[in-house]
Amino acid sequence: LSGSLMSLYSEGELGSVAVRGCVQFSLRYDPAKKELQVHVLRCRELAEAKKQRSDPYIKTYLLPDKSNRSKRKTTGEDDLTLSVSPPHQYKLEKRDLQGRTLNLSVWHHDSLGRNLFLGEVEIALGAWDWANTRPEWFSLQPRVRGGNQRGLVRPQPPHPAVTPSYVLPDDSKASRQKTRVVKRSLNPLFNHTMVYDGFQAKDLAEACAEFTLWHHEAFSKRQLGGIRLSLGTGSSYGLPVGWMDSTAEERGVWGRLLQQPGQWVEALLPLRTN
Repeated sequence: LSGSLMSLYSEGELGSVAVRGCVQFSLRYDPAKKELQVHVLRCRELAEAKKQRSDPYIKTYLLPDKSNRSKRKTTGEDDLTLSVSPPHQYKLEKRDLQGRTLNLSVWHHDSLGRNLFLGEVEIALGAWDWANTRPEWFSLQPRVRGGNQRGLVRPQPPHPAVTPSYVLPDDSKASRQKTRVVKRSLNPLFNHTMVYDGFQAKDLAEACAEFTLWHHEAFSKRQLGGIRLSLGTGSSYGLPVGWMDSTAEERGVWGRLLQQPGQWVEALLPLRTN
């Protein structure tokens, strides 16, 4: 491996653990300072490197630069959650963010100076919505290893993904909203807000928000799965309907939404094919 890849991934690694957990961070570009700011707030549910604990720290790189010039690093903490400040900073013009990828990885620091990989997130900065400066949660992902080499090998699907949405019972074309197409990603980040006007609170008990994920090709598309957020009563406005079939997890999310008007509700749900 080249020295740059060794810098990015090895640093005297110690074994491996199954990757799990999430990291919360925000991105902001300061035009006055010509500076990208990566503010990592916290992690949760990290893998345990020791008995019921890890000593995590964060590394970031601004790819394709894998050298130490691009590396930013936090100090470790003795817990599975990690709370970090201040932000990591990169000096560059905003136009130079096109084609750049933020690599953020979480590591356990061993007392003997060795490191254990706990997961990573990669963000294509050219597709990021810079109006969004709120902290967001991202699921940590494992590395994919090829042969006996240790490095980053990411499968690149040849076709993009898109997510259309309806608020049923209105399934007309006029009511459909969809995200932009995310190309060549197994972990698409849509970063998109859909707004539906004209609803009263009582209507939401009779409605169902349906989101579907599609594999998009040049002349065809294939549905990968979806979710339906509703109370799952099996009926809408007194009529039996098949789409009021939300799972217990989906019903829980919709119930939280109805109980917290005016508040964002965050959830991680499995896709289903039915």
